[in-house]
Amino acid sequence: MMKRKLNIANFLMLLGFCLVFTSTVNAMVPKSEKNVLLELYKSTQGQKWNNSWDVNAPVDSWYGVTVENGHVVAINLFRNNLVGSLPESIGELKHLVHLNLAFNTISGEIPKSMVQLNKLEVLKLEMNRLEGEIPAEMGDMKSLTILSAFNNFLSGKIPESLGNIQTLKELNLSSNNLTGRIPNSLGELSKLESLGLFENKLYGSIPGELGKLGQLKELVLANNELGGEIPKEFGQLASLKVLQIQNNNIFSFDNMESMNSGQFLVFDYDKKEVEKENKYKDFDVIKTRMADTKFEDEMEE
Repeated sequence: MMKRKLNIANFLMLLGFCLVFTSTVNAMVPKSEKNVLLELYKSTQGQKWNNSWDVNAPVDSWYGVTVENGHVVAINLFRNNLVGSLPESIGELKHLVHLNLAFNTISGEIPKSMVQLNKLEVLKLEMNRLEGEIPAEMGDMKSLTILSAFNNFLSGKIPESLGNIQTLKELNLSSNNLTGRIPNSLGELSKLESLGLFENKLYGSIPGELGKLGQLKELVLANNELGGEIPKEFGQLASLKVLQIQNNNIFSFDNMESMNSGQFLVFDYDKKEVEKENKYKDFDVIKTRMADTKFEDEMEE
């Protein structure tokens, strides 16, 4: 009996040691990763954040930081009063899966090193003051499912390389200063469910390649300088529920005949232009609303 009690006691001691050891290991991160976090803290005035960090405490206790197996895997500083720029070293967080810096006052450019985060699945940068061009190599981030950077001051063209991110489900670059044509390569994003390019300076015709996006539920292209005609390939978008194309320079709506008006929850278009041809009265009964992507991310994720 005594031997059995000793065995149980030894087992409990061993279990306790394992739990403490695991907790200690998880709390520790490589010095290189901790240094990146400290640079982020310094470059965005961490002492003034709504929820600041005690930099002398273990990293896994820092607000918004998740540590697993000894590595930083998530940073969520949504609406936390970050002011300043992002450090170039952020690309060294090789195990990062989730990065949410939305609804802050981050300025400067998107660090080019960010494209090295090939495990990153969620990148949320919306509602900041980011400027400059989107890194051309952003398409190297092959694990992304969400890329959201609406309502910034980003300029230049939409990188062709974004069409390489086969995992992408949501791409929202609305309310920026982007120019040029919509890349044909976006038609390769077979898992894309939402594409927001509202309120930029995009011109040229809408690529017919977008008609290949069989999973697409929301397409917001309003308030640009797009021209040409509605692509006939749009008739293939069977999953589409929201289509907003108003306030552009589109001159032909003939191909709307091939679209099923009954599938839409929201369909906003230049009604007067359509009525000139008096062909598409079915669309008149559809509820319309102005696209407003500015506050889509009010809830923290």
